[in-house]
Amino acid sequence: MANQRFRPLIWCRKWSKRDQAIAAAATGFAIFIITFSVFSDSRTKPSAQQPLNPSSTPLWVPLTLLRNATHRGAFCLDGSLPAYHLQKGFGSGSSNWVLHIEGGGWCDTILSCSSRKRTELGSSRYMDGQVRFSGILSQELSQNPDFFNWNKVKIRYCDGASFAGHPESEFKNGTELFFRGQLIWETLMEELLSIGLSNARQALLSGCSAGGLATLIHCDNFRKILPKYATVKCLADAGFFLNVKDVAGHRTIETFYQDVVHLQAVAKSLDKDCVARLEPSKCFFPQEFIKNIKTPIFLVHPAYDFWQIKHIFVPDESDPHGSWFKCKLNIDNCNPSQMEVLHGYRHSLLKVLSEFQQNKEGGMFINSCYVHCQTWMTETWHSSNSPRINSKTIAESVGDWFFNRQVAKQIDCPYPCNPTCYNIGFT
Repeated sequence: MANQRFRPLIWCRKWSKRDQAIAAAATGFAIFIITFSVFSDSRTKPSAQQPLNPSSTPLWVPLTLLRNATHRGAFCLDGSLPAYHLQKGFGSGSSNWVLHIEGGGWCDTILSCSSRKRTELGSSRYMDGQVRFSGILSQELSQNPDFFNWNKVKIRYCDGASFAGHPESEFKNGTELFFRGQLIWETLMEELLSIGLSNARQALLSGCSAGGLATLIHCDNFRKILPKYATVKCLADAGFFLNVKDVAGHRTIETFYQDVVHLQAVAKSLDKDCVARLEPSKCFFPQEFIKNIKTPIFLVHPAYDFWQIKHIFVPDESDPHGSWFKCKLNIDNCNPSQMEVLHGYRHSLLKVLSEFQQNKEGGMFINSCYVHCQTWMTETWHSSNSPRINSKTIAESVGDWFFNRQVAKQIDCPYPCNPTCYNIGFT
């Protein structure tokens, strides 16, 4: 297994080269997000040439390139400027902030990072000039009851290492790749502080998938740079990547993370106490450092995370005969023995989270849905059809936790007990 790469499945297509598959997984997830954004909003997107009119198109927010990035040397993989989208808050939310880091996997080799830099996950040159804000970034009271009028920032992800890379190993093999994730994070925070974040009274750092992992990595730093009087908390959505053996008994994700951490010199950004006692790549797994995070954390996580099941728990190379193919496309297709294995995966997750569950300041929403990332889309964040546990939506549970209204540690019963689940099918 030492030389085996993390080779995920993208929709139904198999890739012949391992590194291409890694890049494809991230691109595939980006396509998934774009597809569901379009699906969930039938309105016409404003032309990039037309100026935004906040009164008529309040959900579409323009791209902003990071101004001081060139001076700081903070670049995306291809050397372009990092970017974000900002929507100003209003009314009682004018001094409050929600930051959301988008997801999109990682790259672990020169080849996979080179492929990635020709996409929006590695270059701002390929990013849309405007994006729709929904879910936790929505400014609609009915869709986002606790954070609708806050300042909102969508942080674009273009470094391939959860904003944790360092430039020590750049330009190997004559390939120009910039590993500047940590610098991007620092430069972005400087800019946001200069335009109002420094006066925040309440702030929530959130992120989805690889962005959720970035949220956990940088959570305490986010707390540190904000005013002492501010209420600051962090929310990781589908960012708790579990270090478990796959169905063939291989350490697929652990091997992949070793390569990511080594290639991009990630160790410098990881929890120091963790790195002092473990091999650095293991400290890329939240289960190894979450107890060291001092800032209050909320975990939104599906017990049957389709991305982790498809790419970590049942990767193609560990299922050579394709017996899991239909099951991975749609959880309803799983036979009883496969469901027993998936229930075991859920049990492993809950076991790892048992200590965090005792954290008085922590919050959890662990539902039993076949999905990945639930905070960015209104349908799963807060709507009449959203997933619920004990009659609470994700948004309501997060609000209860953030504002200390009540304890918010929601853990679902095993699949398929929850009829409110938003299960993703790929058939």
